[in-house]
Amino acid sequence: MFSPRKESFRSGPPVKLRLPLAVSAYIRFMSLHLQKLSVGSESIETLADWQRRAVSRRMAGGLSPYHEHVTRMFPRRKDEILDGGSIYWVIKGIIQCRNRIVALDNVVRRDGIKACSILMEPRPIPVVPIPKRPFQGWRYLKVEDAPDDLECVTGGQALPPELRTRLLNLGAW
Repeated sequence: MFSPRKESFRSGPPVKLRLPLAVSAYIRFMSLHLQKLSVGSESIETLADWQRRAVSRRMAGGLSPYHEHVTRMFPRRKDEILDGGSIYWVIKGIIQCRNRIVALDNVVRRDGIKACSILMEPRPIPVVPIPKRPFQGWRYLKVEDAPDDLECVTGGQALPPELRTRLLNLGAW
């Protein structure tokens, strides 16, 4: 009888598996997302309005047409985030939308403290709502844990996010 603890299929030193360069690079640098509380936002619309105003101010100052969010901590996994990552916004305890991240830069705030500038596309993309407990700062969000875009799910785009969440939790949607 075979017992994995007593016998092995091979004898000798372990063999290193060599993957093609493209495959190993893809596995090493798969996308990663961020999640962040949107304090003060009541809905996706209020977040979108705030982002539009911020982008207008940036453009009036001669800066790029991206929304900028400055946060204290710089993500160590920058390359994974810039490989198609987004920032998922938690509004009223529910992940409700995302913005695609286009750049992460080191900056120095007015008070002299180093920070991270997150540049993102200025249009929030609604996602299938997922409840989220409060947290401080930002957190990483794995691709497999990220909610799908709402347009990928049939029906319900006009429903309030709380109702969409209840329907999803009940398995009715």
